[in-house]
Amino acid sequence: MPDPASKTDHALTLHIGNRTYSSWSMRAWLVLAASGLDFREEMIRLREPGFREKLANASPGATVPALHDGRLVLSETLAIAEYVAECAPDAGLWPEDRQDRALARMMAVRMAVGFKALRDACPMNVSQRFETRKTPGAVLEDVAQLEALWRPRFMVPRDARDGPFLFGRFGIVDAFFAPIAMRFYTYRIPVSLDVSAYVDALIAAPLVRRWLEDARAEPPRDPEVVGDFARNDHTPGDFPILTHPALRTT
Repeated sequence: MPDPASKTDHALTLHIGNRTYSSWSMRAWLVLAASGLDFREEMIRLREPGFREKLANASPGATVPALHDGRLVLSETLAIAEYVAECAPDAGLWPEDRQDRALARMMAVRMAVGFKALRDACPMNVSQRFETRKTPGAVLEDVAQLEALWRPRFMVPRDARDGPFLFGRFGIVDAFFAPIAMRFYTYRIPVSLDVSAYVDALIAAPLVRRWLEDARAEPPRDPEVVGDFARNDHTPGDFPILTHPALRTT
């Protein structure tokens, strides 16, 4: 199987930000890696000298992720996911069943436009684990909404789903929720047993593990950013997620 992010010449190029912090880059990369398509990866290290110019060259909105395929430039993660699914129709990125597929798309859209309190209060940072003295009420409301969104899938027995993910095998919908799993672990968000099991499955997914290991290999970013997190009543750690018990069996 070809390396998902091989450096060989190919029409598909994915521009991403720092793996430690860029949740939307993580989503797009996971989708592309799961597709089996060859693609070239271009890293833009945010807040380093010249990064704004690189962002502007990557996409019209100066954002990442950005997928280039010839003259086509897509800089919205759900659009990237849909395009990749069409380029790799046999990869099973969406569920085969029509109703399941519609439900998975609805979930991905909900993730793309919602849960702002959780995303704002708990920025993705897979390099650390924080002691949160008090989880904000708005964050807990988002967590409750996420659990309500997932609950119908949790009620389907795992053997009937043919796997530990929402619709069995890892797909676009799971790629979209993977950064949420990172936040739940990193910020010690209280969740139900069903949610905890799903978080464990996402952390243990081979492609997620690869993303985390590659993140650990990256140079640390501007310490001012880490300081911002520390001032948010958090205590830093050092990639403790890679010692998660779920990874000991993978």
